[in-house]
Amino acid sequence: MDGVNAVQAHTPDSITILGTTWRQSVLVPSRGQVLTWDCRSFDELEAEHFETILALEPELVIFGSGRKLRFPAPALCRALIQQRVGIESMDTGAACRTYNILVSEGRRVVGAFLIESDRGPGHL
Repeated sequence: MDGVNAVQAHTPDSITILGTTWRQSVLVPSRGQVLTWDCRSFDELEAEHFETILALEPELVIFGSGRKLRFPAPALCRALIQQRVGIESMDTGAACRTYNILVSEGRRVVGAFLIESDRGPGHL
């Protein structure tokens, strides 16, 4: 589908969207610009990380928590919950697959993919 941000590939250390490989955490709206997400590890997550997602106006957020399934504390997601935006947590691989299904259905979804890597910020 034209104009849709689809995940083409993922590894524990990267995610490829529309031919660009990112080696840091990213926010991926179903349409529009992919944004870097300033969080290098699950333990660094703060409420502000989830508040930034609201500007993308999602109906649903798919949170990829890294190599394993982890759930952010409800207090971190409060801004999303207050705006009635759903959030689903899963490991990043499962999150990528679920995100692709939802965007193929035309849903207004944002993928919040946590890439925990020692390589530092930036993309190729």
